[in-house]
Amino acid sequence: MARIKPQALLQQTKKKKGPSRVSVPTILLYALLLFVMLFFLFATYRHWSRRSLVHLQDTVSVEEGHSVLADPKKSAIPRYAVIQTTKGSLSVELFKEGSPEVVDEFIESCKKGHFKGMQFNRVIKNFVIQGGDVERSGATEDWTARGKHYSQLDTSLKHEAFMLGTSKTRHDGGGFDLIITTAPIPDLNQKINIFGRVIKGEDIVQEIEEVDTDELYRPKTRIEITEVTLKQNS
Repeated sequence: MARIKPQALLQQTKKKKGPSRVSVPTILLYALLLFVMLFFLFATYRHWSRRSLVHLQDTVSVEEGHSVLADPKKSAIPRYAVIQTTKGSLSVELFKEGSPEVVDEFIESCKKGHFKGMQFNRVIKNFVIQGGDVERSGATEDWTARGKHYSQLDTSLKHEAFMLGTSKTRHDGGGFDLIITTAPIPDLNQKINIFGRVIKGEDIVQEIEEVDTDELYRPKTRIEITEVTLKQNS
């Protein structure tokens, strides 16, 4: 029997102890299994993520629905009014937060058509224009008698020009009149309940202010309100 040389024996030992090589099909199989597992995990994550998002959106929608149902009038309150006159159109922002009761009364009067055909019966240059009952002229005449030129003017919002208000004496049987200031008025709070401001159509206010009037500040040509439209947006 032939003897194996030590060097050849060592090489044979290394070959026996060395790891067997992994076949290509086996590698592909393991890669496929890993891909399937990762895809399954990703699909599961997307499913639960979408379910959580839908649940959150439904919760928010329900809460918003409850808030609207709890106070349906809140979302329906008009914030603006468009006053159509024979001279042109005025857009007015309503101060619901500052004068809630007056704004509510104004809105109800609009819905009843109270202002349709209302005539501007007093036009005092650099002061106010007023629409309402021509027989109730005492308040405006009183303002005029006290003078319209003051050395100091209050600069607060309610004392600016183009503010919309109604006379504080309107409940004495005269209904809801409309007053638009054409200049700052220092004692405005004593005479008028301010509930809005003209934001478009200031030129129309100034055009009305320039009309010819008689000695009682009544316009010589008829100027009236033809329609008032309530709006949510300006």
